Amino acid sequence: MVESKRSGLLWDVLHGVYTRLGLRDATGGDRAFEQMVLARLIEPTSKADTPRVLSEIGWPAPAHRNTLQACLARAQERGYRESLSGALFEHVTASGGLALCLYDVTTLYFEAEREDDLRRVGYSKERRVDPQVIVGLLVDRHGFPLQVGCWEGNKAETTTIIPIAEAFQAAHGIEELVIVADAGMLSAANLTALDEAHLRFIVGARTTRAPGDLEAHFHWHGDAFTDGQVIDTITPRRGSRSQRDVSRRHEPVWDPHTHPGSWRAVWVYSKKRAARDNQTLTAQANRARAVIAGEKRPKGTRFVTVHQGDQVLDEASIARARSLVGLKGYVTFRPRTPDGRR
Repeated sequence: MVESKRSGLLWDVLHGVYTRLGLRDATGGDRAFEQMVLARLIEPTSKADTPRVLSEIGWPAPAHRNTLQACLARAQERGYRESLSGALFEHVTASGGLALCLYDVTTLYFEAEREDDLRRVGYSKERRVDPQVIVGLLVDRHGFPLQVGCWEGNKAETTTIIPIAEAFQAAHGIEELVIVADAGMLSAANLTALDEAHLRFIVGARTTRAPGDLEAHFHWHGDAFTDGQVIDTITPRRGSRSQRDVSRRHEPVWDPHTHPGSWRAVWVYSKKRAARDNQTLTAQANRARAVIAGEKRPKGTRFVTVHQGDQVLDEASIARARSLVGLKGYVTFRPRTPDGRR
C-alpha cells in the first residue's frame, strides 16, 4: 500500500526558480522562509497551515509553525524586503536596462476587532469597515515584480506612488524612470509631484475628461470614430480650462514650454472596447430602470436622478456616456517625437 508520494518535480521546479532568481542568496539561505514562500505558491494558506501543505507534497522536513513565525521576525530584522528587491532588480537588468515600470495598489483586509498602527480602517470600494493595509507593487513592463510597499490602511492610495518610486530610484541609482499607472493615480498634485521628482509618467485618463479634451475634435469631426483612431492633444494640468484653441482644426503638438499649463493627452478608440462599454452601459441603464420601478434597492445606482421628489432615469447622462464608448485616454509628459512616432 502506498502511504505517501513525494511531489519531487513540483518542488524541484519551484526551488530551482527561487534559487536562479537569487532569492535564496538574498535571504542568506533561510530555509524556513523559502518553505513558506513556495508553500504559498502551491496553496495560499496561513502560516499555521503551511506544514500541512509541505507534508502533503511529501517534503521530508517541513518547518514547524513556531519556526515559521520566528522567520517573519527575522525577515523584518534582517531587511529581507530590500535584499529580495535587489535580487529581482539584478535579474531584470541582467538582460538589459530598465526604463519603464508599472505601478498599482490594492488593499488587504484583516478580520480583527481593533486597529493598530498599520492596520487601520480606511477607504473601501466594498464599503467594508475592517482594518486594512495598503499594498503597492512596482513591476517591469512584463509584470515581473521589482518592489513592494506597505502603508497604513487609512492612507490615500494616490500618495503612495511617489515614495515607492523614489525609494526604488535611490536603492538602484536610477536617474530616468517612466512610471505607468491607472487613472486612480491621476490628480493634479500627483502629476506635479512626479514631474518635480523627475519621475516621468504615463497615466490613464478618466473618461469624464474626454468631452473637454476632445471638444475641438468633436466640433470639427463629430463624435464618430474609426477602429484604432488616435487623437493626440493636450489636457489642462489643473481644473477644466483648456489651452486648446477650438477655432483651430488641427490638434496642438504638446510642448512643456509652449503649453506650461497642460499635459499631453492621447485618446485611442477601439471598436472592441466600444462594444464592451455599450454592453456595460446597457446593463447599468437596465438596473437604473429597475431601481426606479421599485424592483431593486437603490444603492449608488448610476443614471438615477431625482426630479421633483421622484426618481427618474437620467437620459442625458446615458447619451453622454454612449458618445464616449470605446475611448481610452492617457496623460503623459512625453512629447511626440520629431518623426511623428508616438
